[in-house]
Amino acid sequence: MGILDTLRSVLGVRAEADAASDADPEDLFGMSTAYVTMEADLGFRSVGEAALCFSSVDSTDFAATVDAVEAILDAGEEETGTEFRRHEDDHGYHWVVLADDDPEDLVTSVHFAADEFVERGYGSRLLAAVFGFEGTRDDDRRAYWIYSFRRGAYYPFAPKDTSERDNKLEFKLESVLDGELDLEPEKEYWYPLWPDRPEGHPWG
Repeated sequence: MGILDTLRSVLGVRAEADAASDADPEDLFGMSTAYVTMEADLGFRSVGEAALCFSSVDSTDFAATVDAVEAILDAGEEETGTEFRRHEDDHGYHWVVLADDDPEDLVTSVHFAADEFVERGYGSRLLAAVFGFEGTRDDDRRAYWIYSFRRGAYYPFAPKDTSERDNKLEFKLESVLDGELDLEPEKEYWYPLWPDRPEGHPWG
């Protein structure tokens, strides 16, 4: 399944019908302790970036909401040094990409951005929050924790390249973080968000 089909599945009628619960941005704070576990128990550290993916609406009110999100992140950059940029992928989906060496700051910034969308009535436009990790043992392993706003749960994603995933690693991540994060139990909802190049991230 390509990224276009993936996002259509997540945002489409089936995902709406099968939504597990209303997503709660507070769930994102679970990643604060998960970062520690990922490094201590699994040998993965933060890549220093995280991202929020959403679909747009052609309205002045939604544009004002995005402006408000950027204003919040601008203020946060002054406080914590967390940098951000906007990105639109080839399929028209939008990303707020955050960069900071402190994982706690990344979690906080993603939460602030997501919460603003929800507070302004656009929580349904949120697709996913994505937190990136890399191996600490001089290897090229990549792993991501994806929070699905449609399902209100996390799931692991470990791409080997742009079209193949490391299922063994994903199941290991699931077994170690189960109980620390609210995990998606249905594997059919572990949607891949492929990077556009082997060394890239899902957010481009």
